[in-house]
Amino acid sequence: MSPRARHVADAALDLLAERGMRGLTHRAVDEIAGLPLGSTSNVARSRVALLELALTRLEAIETERFTSAGPFPEDPDALAALLAAALTDLIGRHRSLSLARYEMALEANRQPALRRRYDQLGRRPRELATAAMAAAGSPDPPRHGRTLLAFVEGLTFDALAGAGDAPSAEELHSALRGLLRGMLGR
Repeated sequence: MSPRARHVADAALDLLAERGMRGLTHRAVDEIAGLPLGSTSNVARSRVALLELALTRLEAIETERFTSAGPFPEDPDALAALLAAALTDLIGRHRSLSLARYEMALEANRQPALRRRYDQLGRRPRELATAAMAAAGSPDPPRHGRTLLAFVEGLTFDALAGAGDAPSAEELHSALRGLLRGMLGR
């Protein structure tokens, strides 16, 4: 991805988080990115192309973030701590990226071309969750990985869109530790 395309994609992700799907226009991206009018159209001609560009950028950001964690720990408590830290980032420091991802997830249900791209983005977290559960000694890593991912997604959605306060890092660690112990029988 060229530096200009990355700049446009980052602005699109910021807009999705700030204004939602209705606020994402080529003109708004130009304004947020500080580019001359028409610049975004030169990078992504259509709205679907702009969303695909944003998804590609989001995938690159998330892949870098999740693969930098290194090998998954075998100890469930250590894995819970690692996951709690990642979840704290998803609802805190990277809140806007999480909001943008949810906006695109809903839009993907209305746009078949975007759906295919979004499904590609979703494969990596499933693979990572399965690998994490395998490292922790799960007797059924694919099933437990899917459960873990659903749990994390539920906590993320609740923290971003639910009623009430976002859980603390300690609360997240405790919840994840309980889930992992239950699944692993420890």
